[in-house]
Amino acid sequence: MAVCWVLGLGTLIAWNTMVTIGDYYYNLFPKYHPSRVLTLLYQPFALVTLATLSYNEAKISTRMRILVGYTLFFLGTSMLVFVDLATSGTGGIGPYISICAIVGGFGVAGAHVEGGVLGELSFMCPEFIQSFSAGLAAAGALTSAIRLVTKAAFEKYDNGLRKGTMLFLAISTFIEFLCILLYAIYFPRLPIIKYYRSKAASEGSKTVSADLAVAGIQKQASDREVQNDANLPHRLNNKQLFMQNIDYAVDLFLIYALTLSIFPGFIFENTGQHQLGSWYPLVLVAMFNVLDLMSRYIPLAQCVKIESRKGLLIATLSRVLFLPAFYFTAKYGDQGWMIMLTSILGLTNGYLSVCVMTVAPKGYKGPEQNALGNILVLCLLCGVFVGGCLDWLWLIGKNTF
Repeated sequence: MAVCWVLGLGTLIAWNTMVTIGDYYYNLFPKYHPSRVLTLLYQPFALVTLATLSYNEAKISTRMRILVGYTLFFLGTSMLVFVDLATSGTGGIGPYISICAIVGGFGVAGAHVEGGVLGELSFMCPEFIQSFSAGLAAAGALTSAIRLVTKAAFEKYDNGLRKGTMLFLAISTFIEFLCILLYAIYFPRLPIIKYYRSKAASEGSKTVSADLAVAGIQKQASDREVQNDANLPHRLNNKQLFMQNIDYAVDLFLIYALTLSIFPGFIFENTGQHQLGSWYPLVLVAMFNVLDLMSRYIPLAQCVKIESRKGLLIATLSRVLFLPAFYFTAKYGDQGWMIMLTSILGLTNGYLSVCVMTVAPKGYKGPEQNALGNILVLCLLCGVFVGGCLDWLWLIGKNTF
């Protein structure tokens, strides 16, 4: 579970770094809406890549797919440091285009990693999915905490905002390198991981062969696959899996479409000026991330976990009330109400995400669970993309174009 948590951290640490250092990029590129543009740019690359990988999921080595993703994250965060050093943090259209290209790479990397890991963990125990999901949220909470510390530490120095950002990016790069080592060397050798991968191979999965080979049990896996080709019933295809779980797919789509229609663009550009000054958007981002993280542990208590399909759909649809709530709070409320509302947005986002992702794979065989995990992540990213597009609607009526 600890390794799954770190892998989740590495899956979103690069993207959350981009979100959390938004104040630095708004300082460099004030006219280019970096928070909104980078959010929207990330998604097409992630969607196209994940759709391709999900369609061919049964033929692709999960090990190679995930390692490619973490390597791209590592190279991307390194390049962000290089671009800033090469341009001396001067801003301009050239560096901005370079940053946009790197964010596109993050989208490709995210599709490799998030769909691959969640698909693989779907045929293991639900606690692994919960831990990985908590790691995803921890990426946001950790980046917010580091950003607040670096801003406080460097604020009074010359060029302090840039120095804090460089330290921030260096930490993110190290975490991505750690994920490469953990997944490539340590994770495949854990006894419980060997057990679940061997079980998946016995049920007909061919995506775990490379991982089993690393663990030293290639022969047994090959023998099982030969036997399974003749003995196993035909697995459900992706269309059948999607239709049987369309309500879960809609849940994840709506959860992230609504969240991304508010966070982070609205938080940075539409909340006005308050007593906290330049700290205000950072505090809002931090509160969202911390509550998002904390809420992902709530479903561990079965008494408060929603497992009813109808209950999950009702809870998801009720979140539409956040839209008028944020609008009127930004227009008439003070910073305390906005902080509370942002916290509740994070709380519901994390809680409902874990409930859906841990309940959906139950009752399927290993290869079907892997495929379903990829399908659900694809629906999640579709929601993120739509939310990123809808976020621009908040600019209607503002003289910001």
